[in-house]
Amino acid sequence: MRTSFFIFLPLVIWFTACSRQDDSSDSRSVPVAQQRSLRLVSSQITNTPVLGEMVLDLADSINRVGGDDISVKVYDPGKLVEALEVLDAVSAGKVEAGFGAAGFWMGKIPAAPLFSAVPFGPNASEYIAWFYGGNGMKLYQEMYDLHGFRVKVLLAGMIPPESSGWFAQEITSLEDLKGLKMRFYGLGGDIMKQYGVAVRLLPPGEIFPALEKGVIDATEFSMPSIDERLGFYKIVNYNYFPGWHQQATAFELLINKDVWETLSDRQKAILEIASQANVVNGIAKGESSQGPTLQRNAERGVKQRTWPPEMLESFQKTWAEVARDRSAEDPFFKKVWDDLQQFRSEFKEWGDQAYLD
Repeated sequence: MRTSFFIFLPLVIWFTACSRQDDSSDSRSVPVAQQRSLRLVSSQITNTPVLGEMVLDLADSINRVGGDDISVKVYDPGKLVEALEVLDAVSAGKVEAGFGAAGFWMGKIPAAPLFSAVPFGPNASEYIAWFYGGNGMKLYQEMYDLHGFRVKVLLAGMIPPESSGWFAQEITSLEDLKGLKMRFYGLGGDIMKQYGVAVRLLPPGEIFPALEKGVIDATEFSMPSIDERLGFYKIVNYNYFPGWHQQATAFELLINKDVWETLSDRQKAILEIASQANVVNGIAKGESSQGPTLQRNAERGVKQRTWPPEMLESFQKTWAEVARDRSAEDPFFKKVWDDLQQFRSEFKEWGDQAYLD
């Protein structure tokens, strides 16, 4: 996967912020802000590798640097709100903050998955470039405002490619997909529907029981180290690569808009900088933990397969058709998709020259 040194920039900002905190101990020259404590509900179970760690790492960073200014307390799905209710709860002010992925809201907002994971790229480096260097974050906030959600959104995590499915039987043709009941996330699920797959979007805690009871026949969820913790290999043991549907997955920190507007500039900066640093942290942990997991899976008898080229070509062609249809149905989807495509065409001029294949 292509990488870029600029993704480590938030670390520089982060350490600078920490040092400034130490240098600003003279309370006579620094206004004292009202201490704020935020309840942070998560759509991810916190004991899940990488995904759950991202939530806890983000909270730890905020709490360590926030000091007497701002702190957060994390709640697992179901403690205060359910996993798929995070956006609504934060917007309504039932809680102050939430952590999740925009793709979970695709039933409410058609363009939301474009800010979470896009089939056939961009990868993590290019995706970050669009968010921070292009119009990504501007459009991200515009999306929530347009649909009436009272939230401030920050990019607060990212992971590298996932695997693209766990199956009970080997998949050798498109015909093998027809009739499967499968958990699938985001825009990739729209593609699978075109091949006769009955797609369900389930939060992580519900996937294993659904497989066990036969509610679903197959699933995709995340990277091997994350899927390992959820135990999919105990029921279905054909694992397919590459993760064409999610070459990178972005995660968000949502702050209730009324709460955000009452925070001091310093409190906002702490949340912003901690979120940026967490993007780097998620990629690093995600990339570093997959090799050993693949080895363990092979020892368990998991059959790790690569999609036949003709199937990948078909998936990509179908994605172009899905993107065209979604653009025709929703003007804001089209606005975001066109912007991302323009950014990617310009990035390609650089990427083709600069990177090894």
